[in-house]
Amino acid sequence: MKFILNILRLILITTSFSSAYSQPLCHDNERSTLLQFKLSFSLAKFASIYPIAYPKTQSWEPTGSGSNCCLWDGIACDKESSHVISLDLSSSYLYGFFESNSTIFDLVHLQNLNLADNDFRYSLIPPKIGRLSNLKFLNLSRSTFFGQVPIEISKFPRLISLDLSYNEDPLSGAKMLRIQKPNLRTLIQNFTALKILDLSEVLISSRGPKILADCTSLTYLALEDYGLHGSC
Repeated sequence: MKFILNILRLILITTSFSSAYSQPLCHDNERSTLLQFKLSFSLAKFASIYPIAYPKTQSWEPTGSGSNCCLWDGIACDKESSHVISLDLSSSYLYGFFESNSTIFDLVHLQNLNLADNDFRYSLIPPKIGRLSNLKFLNLSRSTFFGQVPIEISKFPRLISLDLSYNEDPLSGAKMLRIQKPNLRTLIQNFTALKILDLSEVLISSRGPKILADCTSLTYLALEDYGLHGSC
């Protein structure tokens, strides 16, 4: 009986050891990039409106047992390359100005970027976002972004889902994002894989629905400004 118990303990230890080392170990430069991004914002509960919100970056640690960024809240890494491929900081209490040269744009392997439901204080969407050419999912909704949507967003040939909705002034409720120059046709002309598009409450100068009729890959479209919302 004692022999069997020892065997079971050995199996348990081996399994635990194997599980720990099967997790991707993040690259030092990507951990540094993420920590710098964390420090560029303060945390404020009023910055996120959803009940599920919590400060995901608060648990990020530069050293020690919690320094593997692949295990941090909101982060997912590729199992083979260990590069950060997903950053989901939606509803994370992030408050502050989004810098035009933010370190986040050094995460060039990102496939998913979700910054929804934070308060970036009337920041422009930086043109450097175009560096994230591997993006498949981009969500910048309800985060107090302001101004023209940059043409660089059109340079994501793999993009499947784009949500820029409800970037409104928290005081007046005015729409703050616009698609004018470049216009909507220019912005979406390269989106051959796009399936989900939400531009609700975005100021659009073009005749949105007519232009989007040519976007045959779409399966879901929301354009509340036009009174159009539903499946295609």
